Amino acid sequence: MMDSNQHLKKTVEETPFKERETRCCNGFKMFLVALSFSFMCKALGGVVMKSSITQIERRFDISSSVSGLIDGSFEIGNLLVIVFVSYFGSKLHRPKIIGIGCFIMGTGSILTALPHFFMGYYRYSKETLIHPSENLTSSLSTCSFNQNLLLNRTSPEVAEKGCEKESGSYIWIYVLLGNMLRGIGETPIVPLGISYIDDFAEEGHSSFYLGNIRITPKDSRWVGAWWLGFLVAGTLSIMSSIPFFFLPKNLDKSQKERSLDLLKTNEERTQMANVTNHGQNVSENITGFFQSLKSILTNPLYVILLFSSLLLASSHIGAITYIFKYIEQQYGQSASEANILLGTITLPTVASGIFIGGYIIKKFKLTLLGIAKFSFCTSVLAFTFQLLNFALICENRSVAGLTLTYDGNNPVASHINVPLSYCNSDCNCDESHWEPVCGDNGITYMSPCLAGCKSSNGNKSSMVFYNCSCVEVTGVQNKNNSVTLGECPRDSQCIKKFYIYSLVQVVNSFFSSLGSTPTIMLIFKTVQPELKSLAVGFHSLTIRALGGIPAPIYFGALIDRACMKWSTSSCGKRGSCRIYDSTLYGNTFMGLMESLRFSALILFVVLISTMKKIYQGKDTKASENRRKDTNEANLESLNNDGYFVPSSRADNETHM
Repeated sequence: MMDSNQHLKKTVEETPFKERETRCCNGFKMFLVALSFSFMCKALGGVVMKSSITQIERRFDISSSVSGLIDGSFEIGNLLVIVFVSYFGSKLHRPKIIGIGCFIMGTGSILTALPHFFMGYYRYSKETLIHPSENLTSSLSTCSFNQNLLLNRTSPEVAEKGCEKESGSYIWIYVLLGNMLRGIGETPIVPLGISYIDDFAEEGHSSFYLGNIRITPKDSRWVGAWWLGFLVAGTLSIMSSIPFFFLPKNLDKSQKERSLDLLKTNEERTQMANVTNHGQNVSENITGFFQSLKSILTNPLYVILLFSSLLLASSHIGAITYIFKYIEQQYGQSASEANILLGTITLPTVASGIFIGGYIIKKFKLTLLGIAKFSFCTSVLAFTFQLLNFALICENRSVAGLTLTYDGNNPVASHINVPLSYCNSDCNCDESHWEPVCGDNGITYMSPCLAGCKSSNGNKSSMVFYNCSCVEVTGVQNKNNSVTLGECPRDSQCIKKFYIYSLVQVVNSFFSSLGSTPTIMLIFKTVQPELKSLAVGFHSLTIRALGGIPAPIYFGALIDRACMKWSTSSCGKRGSCRIYDSTLYGNTFMGLMESLRFSALILFVVLISTMKKIYQGKDTKASENRRKDTNEANLESLNNDGYFVPSSRADNETHM
């Protein structure tokens, strides 16, 4: 072992410095570019999934809790391999492992889109009926006092055929499996990529790098080309994997001192090197793994930070998963408008926040305690601005049969089983239909029949219904009261709230992302250097297992409770939600997010308090002398590389 170390030292000294520096810079820059591209592909795949949640619900006729399970399958896939990739991956060829992961991630995205190509055409309205005057199926029924009740309801023959066609209703499982595969492929990118950068970046720079139809896109049944984004993201992810297969396992470090770091005789580093060099058996590797895991789990700072990050991450995951649905339901914006808006204002803001956060740490050379305080301040600001969203919740829509009586004159205490009114009680309407129309009085009706309409005119895209007995317009008495297809738009007051909400989101996103880099640095610095890859991996494991998987499900389950009108399949099964109680949805969604964030802030206070006790509670003379040479912000027990050293080890080094 001594001979090999001497040979390595001699080789390092004989290698021209400029040659090593050039080779390092070229390889490092290539890795940095490739990793940045893979991060963009990773982010693109995630954004496409989050933005497609609402359309996936409608396409496969599932509830928000089920779509939350689909979204959480990404974390399930990541969970299966994250710890072992983080620990054993650092001993293997990290760039190639990242490349393989990118390829798998792309394959998963493509698999997610495949159901589109073997499913039938999307039928946005499954509530069908047969008109005697027409040999066709339509849900645009009108009020007819003499019509048979069966004419407004699905015939047994149609229902039986519909149930047969719905035998493929579990095709959404392919989407779940594709998303899970994407999670498996994404696993090595973060822990191995960040540790690779931290190993070979210059000292102190790691924080800095870090068709012709009658519905419109605003209709609650609209489904766009949800599958197209997955194909694009998958193709780009596969392309991003290519450069990693041409990168070396290790880079020559640009500074002589960092080259000589390979010769360190640290006991734990030596043990790990012996395992690799002498090819010890798998059981010893596993033993070392559990010893390393025990080391980080007995670190109080790491554990407190872990739970605080879990609460914050759960809030972010739930918010990101359903924010597009929230904008649609709360402010009446279409899915495409919501995606474009959030993509335009949020992505640049988040990118700027992450960049500035890393720059602040590097510029002001923040200590561990300083980083923790900085991260706490950004979290407080984000929490405060998020509170403003409670004042931006819109009132419920005026919907006859859900929020108002069918005649539109009085509010109802509950949307369940609202009785028919004098204006439509004799129309023999099917109350399960959802073909919303907007009356001249600004009230939405669930169907033309329930609006009491007697006649219609126009084509499917611009049909108008007349003589609607439930529509009462001021100054007009039973004179051709009409309705048009589609829900009534939100009022101007709600639109103003939407613009304010967008501005709040910009500020909130900035402060949230501003503290993301400090949090990553805290994870690095609170453990020994040789354990940083495992620390990041276990951190990701915890976030994904206890945050990424359950958060979309329990967020979705609570959102489902705010649903006022569910779609009904031809078999009579409950499908996706058509319209929500806006007030209940907003209070539930925002309340859950803020509760999680507030709990995280409490743990941050505990973290900072614990740091002060650890760093300022020493009474030894060595600690007293060391504090005299530092200012108040530098009272931490850090080793020469800026990492936290447990108190016993720090005292030993002091006496030495």
